[in-house]
Amino acid sequence: MAFLIDTDILIYSLKGNRQINNWMYENQNIPKFISVITFGELMYGARKSQHPEKNLATAIRISELFPIIDVNRGVIEVFGELKAKLEKDGNRIDDMDLLIASTAIYMNMSLVTNNKNHFSIIPDLVLEKWEEIKS
Repeated sequence: MAFLIDTDILIYSLKGNRQINNWMYENQNIPKFISVITFGELMYGARKSQHPEKNLATAIRISELFPIIDVNRGVIEVFGELKAKLEKDGNRIDDMDLLIASTAIYMNMSLVTNNKNHFSIIPDLVLEKWEEIKS
């Protein structure tokens, strides 16, 4: 199974988190992707940072290392179904995070995130298992 890497994991890696970087090395032969939503979050963070030029270059480099998966009709269909089900159950998740989860489900990928509590309520979403990262 391929991996969809969430924004928080990329940020931890950029900050030199040993656990994340070891995981990336140990799983170097497994395909890894990012959502266009994650790329957008990286671009936003870079533009509002104190060093936008440097951080924009980093975001672009990440997009060269990890193929970007666009939001398409299939992802949106999963999104609509999940959002309706979650709301019926009294749960709400930020639309951007729900789009990332919908991409992982639609593409049959395991989501690599440190935000397990947030994503764990999404039915059919496979989460990569590890100990929670302490920032």
